[in-house]
Parts: sequence; structure tokens; C-alpha cells
Amino acid sequence: MANGKSMTPDIMTKKRVRAATVHLIPKAGRGRPPVHQETWSKVSVVLFDRQIVHLDRLATDIRGKSGKVINRAEIIRALIDALIDSGLDVTSSGSEADLRGRVARRLGTSLR
Repeated sequence: MANGKSMTPDIMTKKRVRAATVHLIPKAGRGRPPVHQETWSKVSVVLFDRQIVHLDRLATDIRGKSGKVINRAEIIRALIDALIDSGLDVTSSGSEADLRGRVARRLGTSLR
């Protein structure tokens, strides 16, 4: 070329494309798609190994009986919401053991 420019298109130049010809396919994100219908926060809590084992067995049993997949977090959220919805006043609980006892009595179960 006489002016020293090549015929190769400049990759930094913006190109206009008619919207009708563009088909945008959303890129799949990592992990499971979000299914929450309200705002949420990710938190970390310490659970005992026996609790994790029980949650995993419960999830497996639910899947075996209903064919539906439910994970640990869903079980934990359901239990917390059930406590909230129960109207049980636990504000005078002085310890984890006391709270556990109050909830167990409300559910009609005895403590181990």
C-alpha cells in the first residue's frame, strides 16, 4: 500500500453489527444456577461431623423416597424457617443445649 497501511483489519476498531443479526447466547456460569427468590448472604458455620453425616443421609433418604434432590443448605434453611414460623419463643435460651431442648420438646421428641 502507498500509505503504509495494511489490509488487515484493526482489532481495536469497534464494528457495528445490526442487532437483528446478533444472537446472544448467555454464557453458562460455574456451579449450579441461582434459585433464590430473595436476597441472601453466604455464611460459614461449624457443624459437627455427626451432623454432616445425618444431613447427607437425610438428603439421600429424601432422594430415595421422593426422587427429588435436596442439599444440606436447603435442609438447614428449611429447619431455620420452620423454627421462625413456629412462633416458639427461644429468646430466654441460655445455651445451645437449652435451645435444642426447647425445640425438641416442641417437636414432641426427647433428647438423647
